[in-house]
Amino acid sequence: MPHLKLKPDNLNQRNAEFSQVPLKQPVFLNSVPKSGSHLLRNIMRMFVPVKQHFKAGFIQLASMAEDRVAWDKDRPTLSWGHLLYSDNSAINLKDTRKVLLVRDPYDWVLARARFFMSEEFSGSVGHISDHNVTAEQFINMMIFGIYQKVPNMKEIYTHNGVAWLHTDTLVLKFEDLLHAVRNLDEPEAEVFFRKLLDGCGIDMPDDWRERVLVGSDKKQSGTARENLTDIRMALPDTLPEGQKQLIDFAIPGLRKVLGYE
Repeated sequence: MPHLKLKPDNLNQRNAEFSQVPLKQPVFLNSVPKSGSHLLRNIMRMFVPVKQHFKAGFIQLASMAEDRVAWDKDRPTLSWGHLLYSDNSAINLKDTRKVLLVRDPYDWVLARARFFMSEEFSGSVGHISDHNVTAEQFINMMIFGIYQKVPNMKEIYTHNGVAWLHTDTLVLKFEDLLHAVRNLDEPEAEVFFRKLLDGCGIDMPDDWRERVLVGSDKKQSGTARENLTDIRMALPDTLPEGQKQLIDFAIPGLRKVLGYE
């Protein structure tokens, strides 16, 4: 079972700097793993009272039976996770506002590889480094999976992402979120965050920019690229053309259905 080594943040304390209005309906922030999950979560934590933050951590299919209290319409909370689409997922979330964050598959592969090679991730790839495989070989493992150790890209994107499309789920792109965070004074940023907050049933406060600035502080995210430590493999900043072709072979039409083509 993979284990993440993440430093604690002080965002619950920072939350007190802002006036908070209680949620009227449960909100679930879902995402394809390594698609900006912590960035979205930390930003939204600045718009919801701390007492309504679900405390059990990231919700996944294995913990859903226990964690479904997060979606109690009579006790609404803000929760987050990497939840596969299934019959039980759809049923348990029927009264919950849902947001899904996705990422360009070409960029996602590198983000996943970088995280797996960092000190912050402990799992089934600890025996791999640039001493025994090349970067291209490891990227291919991120695309096609490692037998009985690491799921392939198609499985993850199918069940964590694509299967949620064209339902009552608000789908957002990581790239749009990042652009909005970096350009808060631009009209596009206000449009993006208004759409996000509307999707969560939250009225946009006048100080929304200040809240986003606090929540998006990279120092508060243990999984931000800048905070990953002891990465034991030199990986490229952009995906090689050959690996782009392999993604298109492994999951034809994926980038198109997600809106990247």
